[in-house]
Amino acid sequence: MSEFTIVAEPRTGLGTAESRRMRHEERVPAIIYGGSDEARTISLEHDKMMRNLDNEAFFSNILTIKVGSKMEKVVVKDVQRHPSRRALLHVDFQRVISDQLLKIAVPLHFVGEDVAKGVKQEGGEISHQMNEVEISCLPSNLPEYLEVDVTELGLGESIHLSDIQLPEGVEIPQLALGEDHDHAVVTIHATRTTDHEEGSNEPEEEGSTPEEEA
Repeated sequence: MSEFTIVAEPRTGLGTAESRRMRHEERVPAIIYGGSDEARTISLEHDKMMRNLDNEAFFSNILTIKVGSKMEKVVVKDVQRHPSRRALLHVDFQRVISDQLLKIAVPLHFVGEDVAKGVKQEGGEISHQMNEVEISCLPSNLPEYLEVDVTELGLGESIHLSDIQLPEGVEIPQLALGEDHDHAVVTIHATRTTDHEEGSNEPEEEGSTPEEEA
């Protein structure tokens, strides 16, 4: 597992003026909530947080936030981004309680795509239906990602949520809702050919010879 430590500052002011001040100082507002403690408003260095968010592992790891002398264990629950430019508006963190189940989305890592039976032997294409999945586990069992091996997947076949090999103590809550929720994660389908390619295989019509026209 990766390790991330975030240095934050306490935030006391609220409202538009405070948000404007933080933007001027290149900081982003955030909140820590959950557990028995009260919610705590903080601010983070904008550019450092942006670099963290560019790392896939940041979303599926237990993070340490340091505010003054206090350290808190958290996970990312929500990120609000500016709609038209590369900027953060707000970040939500949820406290992690060691003996309480945690629900969090973790990324899927697909292996064997280049040598998959349906691709290498049968000429198909891989189509990802999901790139992450929500899991439930104790914090100590949290995986950084789940691996999906498609090596033996054939043309027209799919791997579903129930086919994913889960580490000990990890569950996919969606599967408890019934078979209708056992969605496909990845499929190998036939390669589509364009109309032009299909037409290029048809024999050309023979034109009339000058003698026939005469």
